[in-house]
Amino acid sequence: MADHRMPITKSGLERLKQELKRLKGVERPKIVKEIAEARSHGDLSENAEYHAAKDKQSHLEGRLLQVEDWIARAEVIDVSKLKGDRVVFGATVTISDGESGDEVRYQVVGELEADLKKGKISVTSPIARALIGKQEGDVAMVHSPGGEREYEVVSVEFIEELSAGDEA
Repeated sequence: MADHRMPITKSGLERLKQELKRLKGVERPKIVKEIAEARSHGDLSENAEYHAAKDKQSHLEGRLLQVEDWIARAEVIDVSKLKGDRVVFGATVTISDGESGDEVRYQVVGELEADLKKGKISVTSPIARALIGKQEGDVAMVHSPGGEREYEVVSVEFIEELSAGDEA
């Protein structure tokens, strides 16, 4: 696993910690019980329940290692302490589609937090890369599979979390 730091918001790190707690406190004990139950059925060589539980355990342990690594490499960016008029990591930006005029609002977040349905785009996504450094009134050219698209930056804000009503 790589050594580089990963930018993440406070809420994103909290979600990772909650997942880790659930994996260790709920999922791991559940799988241990499943393995013990399957073991009690006798011959392990032909015990499908046992092998399925061991596979689940293997996947769980892999996920635990991955989440622990992400937490260890997390570089928390406190969005509430950011300010300015330029799009940077953590900024919530409203953009207007140059063709349709439709407005969309996104928060630029770390790769692990990106969720388009919640209005969160990865800092490494083509649209975020095109928007970084721009300010109100600037136009960003985004290279997409459908060709170049033009977006105007309508506003730049710094709020910790987009609420459900603010989603794109």
